[in-house]
Amino acid sequence: MSRTFAERAHSALGDRQLQVALGRATAQLATRREDAFASLEDAEGVRDAARAAKLEVLRDLADHLERFERQLQSNGVQVHWAEDGAQANRIVCEIAGAAGLKRAVKSKSMVTEEVHLNDALEAAGIQVVETDLGEYVVQLAKDRPSHIIAPIIHRTREEVGRIMHEGMGVPYSDDTGTLARYARERLREEFLAADLGITGANFGVVENGTLCLVTNEGNGRMVTTLPRVHVALMGIEKLVPTMADLDRLLKVLARSATGQKLTTYTTLIRGPRRPGDDCGAVEMHVVLLDNGRSGILAGETAEILGCIRCGACLNVCPVYKGIGGHAYGDTYAGPVGAIVTPGLRGLAAWRDLPFASTLCGACRDACPLRLDIPRMLLHLRSRVTQESGAPLGLRAAMKGFGIAATRPRLYRMAAGLARRLLRARAREGWVVSAPGMARGWTRARDLRAPARATFQDLWRARQKAKP
Repeated sequence: MSRTFAERAHSALGDRQLQVALGRATAQLATRREDAFASLEDAEGVRDAARAAKLEVLRDLADHLERFERQLQSNGVQVHWAEDGAQANRIVCEIAGAAGLKRAVKSKSMVTEEVHLNDALEAAGIQVVETDLGEYVVQLAKDRPSHIIAPIIHRTREEVGRIMHEGMGVPYSDDTGTLARYARERLREEFLAADLGITGANFGVVENGTLCLVTNEGNGRMVTTLPRVHVALMGIEKLVPTMADLDRLLKVLARSATGQKLTTYTTLIRGPRRPGDDCGAVEMHVVLLDNGRSGILAGETAEILGCIRCGACLNVCPVYKGIGGHAYGDTYAGPVGAIVTPGLRGLAAWRDLPFASTLCGACRDACPLRLDIPRMLLHLRSRVTQESGAPLGLRAAMKGFGIAATRPRLYRMAAGLARRLLRARAREGWVVSAPGMARGWTRARDLRAPARATFQDLWRARQKAKP
């Protein structure tokens, strides 16, 4: 995080290629979501039930985790607990070292990106290959994902073609079918050669110790069935109480994420290979990661742990749609990232993120579980102000506004002066550069010029005109 959020955002706003890529993708995903929910019978009831299931787990997370651990162990799964990312990485490396594993394939997993697992494995001498198409392109480009479900949303297909041409030595193409074929042919070799499969988990079902993975490319099934050892790294908040709750959550996850009624592949894993099975890992491990989640659970933003990582809030957020994911500086982007990242990494180092929102409420409306994201952002903003204090200029401006707002004659005089100043700087109905402290607002956006007459002026004129 060498640059500030403001610097990263300013750079993103000036990136024409990024703006094109974001515009294409977010509009399409948001439209698909609306159409998909229209096909769900009693959609609001399903959303209510899904929300209730996730919040039930969070109310007594410790008990649910203990029950989940017992079920996993009864299924033949080895369970590990990791307090932070370093411990999680160490556990995975120790599992690989003990079994003599050298080649790993990974299904898309945000929690492994959160703890930088790939770096730790490579430092331990273990080759790691991402198998989700988007993540594979990110790895080839030595880039970072920028969206929860669409890792290369910031790339156009023309850029992807160049990345594959340079990283894989294949002929250049910008045809998506051809690009997918290139990746499929190369990754098939990796699946067959790997001895370690690594995944996250979309959900963990408490009642029977089932892990659920959802993918659209089938790579999740290859990663969990072909290698000799399967390791799943999952955040402690990923639990759901029952299989019936899982059904409801899958319905809203697919619709919110990609506009599908159900993802192409929904993989349920109960444990390692059993006698008579013709596929599956011989050895299975689940690493349950805290890494700051307990701290979030104990605070005012605990509700964010109900997030199912569908990405719907990103697709409707005017800030995300303007700057993309990399500007947020860490694994999680958009409105959810503005809450999760300060919770996991510490508010002091990420104090700018809660302010990366217009508080328009679109994220709350799009969220399949109706998480109150604006409320949580406001709470974090309040904490930043309480702990660090507001800038002197802002405090002075608010003090001045308070004085003027309680004195009608002074308020009218100040408002009239401001209106004349702004109109004097306007061109074709827009203020390109406002004076004083307002200059910061117009540095990145235009401001519509005030009307020549205020509402009060129009009202008084109308009253005088009455017979």
